[in-house]
Amino acid sequence: MKNTETRENSESSSKPERRRKSGFTLMEILLVMALLGGLVVLGLTQIGGILKGGQEDTARIFVNDTMKASLFRYRVDNGRMPSTEEGLDALITAPGGATNWKGPYMERIPQDPWGRDYQYKNPGQKSTTGYDLYSLGEDGVESEDDVGNW
Repeated sequence: MKNTETRENSESSSKPERRRKSGFTLMEILLVMALLGGLVVLGLTQIGGILKGGQEDTARIFVNDTMKASLFRYRVDNGRMPSTEEGLDALITAPGGATNWKGPYMERIPQDPWGRDYQYKNPGQKSTTGYDLYSLGEDGVESEDDVGNW
């Protein structure tokens, strides 16, 4: 038995000992970080597109459903739609001359998904309903990105 131990010791002492190091090299870590960074950027751009579409959908639903119902109730009670001057505030507080006002027709008028007031014009210029109700959209000015009842 002693012979075998001596032989093993002599073989191991003649070859340089190679230790396997555990862990990652700097290049491997940098590569993984670059890949993860790329995935994060790709994910954020996709989420941004989804959120943008969600904001437009929210404005469209508000204009075409929620607000339309409140304006319809106002018209039934008062025989007319609010004027441009009275605006959407006529749904919250009775305007002068609205003798049959039975509101409030809404608890409050929320802002659009971009944090701005909805626009109301009566008579309207774009909608076939007789009034224009719209959000100025993402850019905040009257343009093609407006979300309205037309």
